[in-house]
Amino acid sequence: MLDNVLINAAYIVAAVLFIFGLKMLGTPATARRGNFLSALGMFIAIVVTLLSENILDWYWIAICAVIGAIIGALAARLVAMTSMPEMVAVFNGFGGAASLLVAWAALFESGSLFVAITVTLSVLIGGVTFSGSVIAWGKLSEVMTSRALIFTGQRFVNSLILVALLAAAVMFCLEPNPASPYLYAVIALALVLGIFAVIPIGGADMPVVISLLNSYSGLAACAAGFAINNIILIVAGSLVGAAGIILTNIMCKAMNRSLGNVLFSGFGAVKTAAKVEGEVKPISAGDAYLILEAASSVTFVPGYGMAVAQAQHVVCELGELLEAHGCEVSYAIHPVAGRMPGHMNVLLAEANVSYDQLVEMDDINPRIGAIDVAVVIGANDVVNPSARSDEGSPIYGMPIINVDEAKTVFVLKRSMASGFSGVDNPLFMGSNTRMLFGDAKESISAIISEFKP
Repeated sequence: MLDNVLINAAYIVAAVLFIFGLKMLGTPATARRGNFLSALGMFIAIVVTLLSENILDWYWIAICAVIGAIIGALAARLVAMTSMPEMVAVFNGFGGAASLLVAWAALFESGSLFVAITVTLSVLIGGVTFSGSVIAWGKLSEVMTSRALIFTGQRFVNSLILVALLAAAVMFCLEPNPASPYLYAVIALALVLGIFAVIPIGGADMPVVISLLNSYSGLAACAAGFAINNIILIVAGSLVGAAGIILTNIMCKAMNRSLGNVLFSGFGAVKTAAKVEGEVKPISAGDAYLILEAASSVTFVPGYGMAVAQAQHVVCELGELLEAHGCEVSYAIHPVAGRMPGHMNVLLAEANVSYDQLVEMDDINPRIGAIDVAVVIGANDVVNPSARSDEGSPIYGMPIINVDEAKTVFVLKRSMASGFSGVDNPLFMGSNTRMLFGDAKESISAIISEFKP
């Protein structure tokens, strides 16, 4: 076994790496390095823990770690960017399940009241995180409907589950035992609560849900750290939990909604937006080229449709061609565009778009009226003007990128289908809007071909 001084020193190094790694994730320029530092910190923490705790033959854990590393590497390489939100949801779920199992195992070492309480917290939060993440994955991958699922008496049922969960938790803490039926009841009820907590949340709110579940996974890990008396697990869980809560708050502000409204309102389940009437004005790639070629400023507004079409690379290429013609190019990023926090930033970074060209919603809106052409690529809800004027719309009050104020708007879509929230968009019928129908990657490629002799 390692000396306690050496163990604590290694844990401090790991914690510092976690903090610096998290800080570096704040910008695409240093994100990869930050991810590596965080992974290195976790590697140090795991190795030191295995060498310091003579609980079981650690080589079995090493074998499992290698298998997990292979699976993780394959997932990172093979999972499409369009499926990244689903993968993040799955990772959150695995984190919650792991914390649940670690805390449960701690009961075999100690049956004190303190351990029982921390185990209960980890099991409760971990169970909710796991099952809630499974539902989030189902909604994002469209294995199940993405709309809010509401039934009569739902809040009453959720309240009963919560009361039963608390009662079972108290009974377990009074007589803690790894085989206690009350512990099994806590696990089962936590899993059920996670399901019932996420099904009434609509697909448009999934970025907030993913961020919140990420925070839950951190809190579950923190509670598990207290259960097994492991300092670095407490630190890592606290960092993830705090970062997730901060990000969740940012997401809610970006949608002009409270967290309670997101969790309990049943997005789109009651309100009905006004029916949009008007005629769309289609445009060809050739005509779009003529307008873009004459423009002095162009702003691209990416959405989930860009991810589906894998169009980020051709968007970057078109941006470079426009710059070569003396055009000022920028990329307007809405905080909740896509289906996970930072989705568009990740896609554009993959295409090597300069971070300096990414402009946040609050910065682009004051000057968007002077933009010659705003190119909307698969974005719906985050550019929907009804959010400003239609009080009956489920997205009423949500801050949007005011692309309708640009001199000309190109909207790249496959069809006239509504966005993830199911709300029609009057932008498509605007007098200054032109619709370029088809696959976004093919449409932009066609425009690029017009630029090249």
